[in-house]
Amino acid sequence: MSTLDAPPVLHPLEPLSAEEVSAAATILKAEKGLESSARFVFISLHEPPKAAVQAGEAVPREAFVVLYEKAERKTYEAVVSLTEGSVVAFTHIEGVQPPVTFEEFMACEAVVQADPDWQAAMRLRGVEDFTLTMVDPWAAGYMGPEDDPGARRIVRPLTWLRAAPGEHGYARPIEGLVVIVDLDAMKVVEVADHGVVALPPKAGNYDPERMADPDNVPYFEAPRADLKPIEITQPEGASFTVSGHGVAWQKWHVRVGFTPREGLVLHELSYAGRPIIYRASLAEMYVPYGDPAPTHRFKNVFDQGEYGVGWLANPLTLGCDCVGEIQYFDGVVNDQDGEPMVIPNAVCMHEEDYGIGWKHTDFRTEEVEVRRLRRLVISSIATVGNYEYGYFWYLYTDGTIEYEVKLTGVISTGALAPGERPKHGTMVAPGLYGPHHQHFFCVRLDMAVDGNANSVVQVDSEPLPWGPDNPTGTAWVTKRTVLSSEGMAKGKIDPLKGRFWRIENPEKVSALGDPVAYKLVPGENVAPMYAPDSRFAARAGFTQEHVWVTAYDPAERFAAGDYPNQHPGGDGLPRYTEADRPTEGTDVVLWYTFGAHHVVRPEDWPVMPVTHVGFKLKPAGFFAGNPALDMPRSAPKHCHCE
Repeated sequence: MSTLDAPPVLHPLEPLSAEEVSAAATILKAEKGLESSARFVFISLHEPPKAAVQAGEAVPREAFVVLYEKAERKTYEAVVSLTEGSVVAFTHIEGVQPPVTFEEFMACEAVVQADPDWQAAMRLRGVEDFTLTMVDPWAAGYMGPEDDPGARRIVRPLTWLRAAPGEHGYARPIEGLVVIVDLDAMKVVEVADHGVVALPPKAGNYDPERMADPDNVPYFEAPRADLKPIEITQPEGASFTVSGHGVAWQKWHVRVGFTPREGLVLHELSYAGRPIIYRASLAEMYVPYGDPAPTHRFKNVFDQGEYGVGWLANPLTLGCDCVGEIQYFDGVVNDQDGEPMVIPNAVCMHEEDYGIGWKHTDFRTEEVEVRRLRRLVISSIATVGNYEYGYFWYLYTDGTIEYEVKLTGVISTGALAPGERPKHGTMVAPGLYGPHHQHFFCVRLDMAVDGNANSVVQVDSEPLPWGPDNPTGTAWVTKRTVLSSEGMAKGKIDPLKGRFWRIENPEKVSALGDPVAYKLVPGENVAPMYAPDSRFAARAGFTQEHVWVTAYDPAERFAAGDYPNQHPGGDGLPRYTEADRPTEGTDVVLWYTFGAHHVVRPEDWPVMPVTHVGFKLKPAGFFAGNPALDMPRSAPKHCHCE
């Protein structure tokens, strides 16, 4: 097999190009004699060894492939050398199900609509025009041994009905109707009808034309007419420079990555030439529902591990998702034949003014010094069925790093009989409710604070007892707990103690004699509501703690394991930490899990205002003082109205 004739690669962590995706599939098909039943799930960069990248060594260009052989019902992993034009590794992974693919996702609706038992259930509800139905292929979860991933490959689709073409279908759920589709046979194998519930009577549209209908909930007459334009302009252009996927902005440098499963990834994040994070990525997201009704009780979705948020990324549009002087990066994913699919503008990067960075007024001299805070925004947005998730990384001029998830889109709805009130949700319209649920996100932070030798220290603030050291009863101290091994390197947030976690480099000491460090500052968070011995808890063991620390292992990338689809549980972080490896003064990975607790409001309907959740990493002794002291004063024309 000939090697790939491609332009020079600027950096070993550059995402695969469309040509490389196609070449990887071609090499694998030829060398392994793959049949047409072999379906390519994910093709992404096989990242070279961390030590080689950090040393600047030349490394081969390789692709990592997850392959599902449909005729055999087997999952394979392959490593393909694009440099040598050969297959380096090809391994059968036993007893797992890879994520639901794009072609399965798109084919599921027609398969269900053609099923006679499903059609009979719809006719019981007075529905004859099946073209108005929407069928969402919900991941099956694991409800018992019949869902064993080695036995069958399934999804559990749910159905909604549009009142007319283009109407908001989620306004009319078909309550009580659950279907099981065998994705290998591509046919319905079970239709469970738990009883007819009347369709909610009101429309729930959110486009201006349909919202003007008095039967819409909520109803409005016209868009607001009193908003004056706000223009974001940068007449001299943006302050960042881009080379391939490498970005330099202010004193920051970062490489922008993208994979079909993880979506947006950041590599080699540094400030003024000093490394902070080697790799930062979303390691899993999990959405468990708290409603035991038949249509909702199985809903516990790993949106990343059971689907993939990369191939679900939106093409972003100037003036809508991002504003200002924008740099876009395309996302390259693959179809199931192994050919590339390019998502234009999958990642957006721009600058934002973010208010006051620092200020002081000397009241004696009336001298005022104030500086603006600016941030670089690197973002991607994925649509996963009814929900939209925006993933935002922010780099600030004061050295702060922030990760934020913005949740919007449409709630997954349920229907109620007239006069009935929901026990496990909130009414949002007549006969319509939103079930209680949660969203958990786990971010994997391969830390490298001034080098790879790092320790994580939990810091709590505690009041001192009355006594000689606290004669006024007002003294308090901070208590440090070094998380020295994986068995103890776990923790939950505790805002009443002001808890945070320092990521220190014990080999690098500041001018003040302390280890240089960044600290993890939690944002809004929550604990899971499911029972500790439930199936949900077993499948999403990473939600047991908010913070985990593991010894670096490039094979341990996903918080719930490599293949959570139909998995009964026990994989991921609980398994990784069983070895109780040392985590002090060594190469460590910090995992942070944060949750959005969604008790639905009527205001979340018919489309949900954005909810914000996330965390910050702030310098804590990494610098000798305020790193934003050198920010220039703002020009007078930017501060005064003429």
